Amino acid sequence: QVQLVESGGGLVQAGDSLRLSCTSSGGTFSRNALAWFRRAPGKERERVASISRAGSTSYLDSVKGRFTISRDNDKKTVYLQMNSLKPDDSAVYYCAAKPTILTAPIPSDSEYTIWGQGTQVTVSS
Repeated sequence: QVQLVESGGGLVQAGDSLRLSCTSSGGTFSRNALAWFRRAPGKERERVASISRAGSTSYLDSVKGRFTISRDNDKKTVYLQMNSLKPDDSAVYYCAAKPTILTAPIPSDSEYTIWGQGTQVTVSS
């Protein structure tokens, strides 16, 4: 199975942009559905964006129009472009993968079984 390593987090000001990357090793990257999750202190983990094997995407309502998830199977990397960042976007961001033969979107968060270590994003006001 794949192993995941996130990068690209940091401290930025409100309105700035960041691009998170999640690079995999091992396994067959293209055979995974992928997602970005985040967890802020004192809050539940939430799925920010996901992308199926076929490239279908979905987003948390609060990030629609600001965040874009994409994947490059040749580079074995999934990205999260985050624009117009807000202080409420501050969290540890995790990428996750689900090995699957299906190309349809993954409906349940619990189906993602492979996780990276996370990268901190802090947005100051």
